[in-house]
Amino acid sequence: MTSIVRSLGVLLLFSAASAIAGAASGDSLYTKPGTLVSSGSGHLNFYCIGSGSPTVVFDSGFGDWSPAWAGVQPQIAQWSRACAYDRGGYAFSDPAVMPRTSVRIADELHAALHNASVSPPYVLVAHAFGSYNMRVFADRYMEDVGGIVLVDADDGDVEPAKWRVRDNENFQKIIVKLHQCRDALAEGPPKSCDGMFFRGLPEARFSAELNAVLLHFARSQVSLYDAMISEMEKMSGDQVYLQQHVRSYGSRPIRVLTTWHFGRPPSSPASVHSSRMAFEHDSALAQGTWLELSTNSRQIFDYRVGRQYIQLDDPHVVLEAVHQVIDAVRKTHS
Repeated sequence: MTSIVRSLGVLLLFSAASAIAGAASGDSLYTKPGTLVSSGSGHLNFYCIGSGSPTVVFDSGFGDWSPAWAGVQPQIAQWSRACAYDRGGYAFSDPAVMPRTSVRIADELHAALHNASVSPPYVLVAHAFGSYNMRVFADRYMEDVGGIVLVDADDGDVEPAKWRVRDNENFQKIIVKLHQCRDALAEGPPKSCDGMFFRGLPEARFSAELNAVLLHFARSQVSLYDAMISEMEKMSGDQVYLQQHVRSYGSRPIRVLTTWHFGRPPSSPASVHSSRMAFEHDSALAQGTWLELSTNSRQIFDYRVGRQYIQLDDPHVVLEAVHQVIDAVRKTHS
């Protein structure tokens, strides 16, 4: 790992405790609809705040929506236009048109940005599963992309085959659970499935008001489960698409934010701990391969964060990376 990572110019960042406090302050923005914009196959809910170019566009992880960015979007809006949105089927957006492939999701996002008169270039910021969608977006609409920030991005397309097999087996188990939740909700009193969303609801970083809204969706919105089921059913196909569409970003900046502590249980058995360490090692290397796509790329390791939510637990790391990309894009377009 050392020789590969060094050759790609890895930057190590350590977080400041002060950045954690109030990570999601002002999250009342996400408790009500923003602006509904046509995607050509329904309406997507957008929260666009701030002004200036480039526009920073966020996509969230699986089972997450706009509030996942509550810790960073308001700060980024002080520098430039910042838009978070709910994917089709999620929260305040319309029920989704199926199937929920990353190609469809990317095309819907692109159409909605156009219909909302949100002009490129875009700085794409993606967390976890959102990285599949945003990397597909970049492949299909590279001329509109100024740069990309990947925040603990899902890397199934570049990870070793043994982990991909394990992931796809886990997908099937999660799909079964989601179907159970969906059917229980459709047929009668909702089953408690709060743990399927974000890091499990309620989220400690969110206000009571926001948690109440999120729990309402988790316990009442059948279309949310329909979208999630389809997204997970199509993830292996998303991986294949990305493997078949490897495109250079040229000099567009890429920032890859990685944590080696993917929620590893502190008191786990030695065998489990060893497996997790091996996975984290391989995942860090896999994410590092994205640096080869651009002449302006950097991998940033955040050692403090567990549970893969750098944007909530160490927001300043995300803010710094986005700021670097905004500056680079402005220099290119000045």
